[in-house]
Amino acid sequence: MRKSLFVLAFAMIFELHAQEKWTVASSQEFQKQINSEYADKKESPLSDADFATFKTLDFYPIDGRFAVVADFIRTPNEKVFKMKTSSSRLPEYVKYGELHFTLEGKKLKLNLYQNIELVKKPGYEDHLFLPFSDLTCGKESYIGGRYIDMKTPKGNQLLIDFNTAYNPYCAYNHKYSCPIVPLENDLAVEIRAGVKKFHD
Repeated sequence: MRKSLFVLAFAMIFELHAQEKWTVASSQEFQKQINSEYADKKESPLSDADFATFKTLDFYPIDGRFAVVADFIRTPNEKVFKMKTSSSRLPEYVKYGELHFTLEGKKLKLNLYQNIELVKKPGYEDHLFLPFSDLTCGKESYIGGRYIDMKTPKGNQLLIDFNTAYNPYCAYNHKYSCPIVPLENDLAVEIRAGVKKFHD
C-alpha cells in the first residue's frame, strides 16, 4: 500500500481523469510527483544503498494509447476476501467493480478493489486499488505486476491511465509487505507505459 501522502497527492489527478480527456501533462505530473517522493528520505521506499545514488525512476515514454476509457460495472454484494501479499499479512479487500476496455485490438477486463480498512480513514473514502500484471512483467517491468490508484467513479466510465502505473514498494525493498496481483487481473497484452522495473 502506498503511503498516505502519495495517495492524497494524486486524488485530484485521478478525479480529473474520470471527468476529462487524458493529457500528457497529467502523466508528466505523475512522474514528477513520484520522483519527488522517492527522492525524499522520509517518504522513499528505497534501501539506503539505492537512495544514495537515486536520480530518477525509469519510465516508459508517455503514450496516449495507454490512456483508455473503460466501461465501469459496479459489482455490489461481493464478499470480503483476504488478499495475498508478499508476506504473511492478509489485508481485507472487496471487489468493487469491473473495468471493460479495448487495448491493442483486444477486449480486456480488470477488477477494481477496495481496501476495507483504508476506506475508513479520512481522505480515503473514495480510494480504489487497481493492481495488474501484463506481458512485460519480468522483462521490462516488475515481475510482480504494478498498481494504479483510482477513485470511485461518478458515472459508468473511468479513464485508466497506464502511464501512472507504479511498482509496489516490494520492488525496491523487501521489508515491505505488498498485495499480490490477483490472477484475474493478468492482461495478455504488453502495457508499455508507467514505471519500469528498478533493477535489471
